[in-house]
Amino acid sequence: MSNSFGATVAKRRLSRRLAELRTDSGHTANQVCDKLGWGRGKVGRFEANAWRLPQLSDIRDLCRFYGVSEDEQNELEELARLARARQWWREYADVFGDSEYPGFEADATRICVYMPLILPGLLQTPAYIDAYMRVGPKPPEWRERALEARLRRQEILTRATGRPDLVAVITEASLMYRWGTPADRRAQVEHLVEMGARPNVELRMITFDSGPHPGMSSLISIFDFPGDEPSMVFLENDSALQEVNTPEEVDAYALTFGRIREAALDAPATAARLERLAAQLE
Repeated sequence: MSNSFGATVAKRRLSRRLAELRTDSGHTANQVCDKLGWGRGKVGRFEANAWRLPQLSDIRDLCRFYGVSEDEQNELEELARLARARQWWREYADVFGDSEYPGFEADATRICVYMPLILPGLLQTPAYIDAYMRVGPKPPEWRERALEARLRRQEILTRATGRPDLVAVITEASLMYRWGTPADRRAQVEHLVEMGARPNVELRMITFDSGPHPGMSSLISIFDFPGDEPSMVFLENDSALQEVNTPEEVDAYALTFGRIREAALDAPATAARLERLAAQLE
């Protein structure tokens, strides 16, 4: 299956543009459905991005109804074609469910992530992934699939083109838990040092010495996308991922992340701290 990227954001952009066209036309979603002979709710699902694969025939019908120009219709059809690209993570519905998180992650140009008590998934070693999944309720078969999927997600940081910038803030607390063997824990810390040295990765650590900080109870992932596509935030807990899309809330979380980042050691100091920790795990 293709590792191409862009489909998830294309579908989101298409939904947003169709909602704008309908609003400009002065019609309600139900009026458009009635005019086109569609079941009520269909246009609403399109505009809410609650569709799996856009149909080109539907896009053409909407374009005719809204009276868009030929150039704009071509642009919308191209978005629909891109949105229909089959993504690798669709093979892991048992892991991701209906969430499009891995698609947004893959399509982002910049990812800002902070988690207070666990390392970000993009920076975890296989041993770390396995150790933390073992404490959950999922069976071994699911854990194996989830580990595979997480390693596939990590490929975005090293792919040949379109690598996103990653700004990750970790905490000293997340590295203090005992799991696996000392060699496993040392390999994880060394992996952080290695990843933090990549040109597209900024890794910072909040230490115990920093005292209380703005991110004590936050779990934030902020995705920035190409062009004028609005940023979005995911808030994660043990049972669900919550999407945040409203500009005001996204801006508020971006401000919070900025304060968390500023409270952390800078990248060189973080690397030095991690190297000392790795040496202690000999």
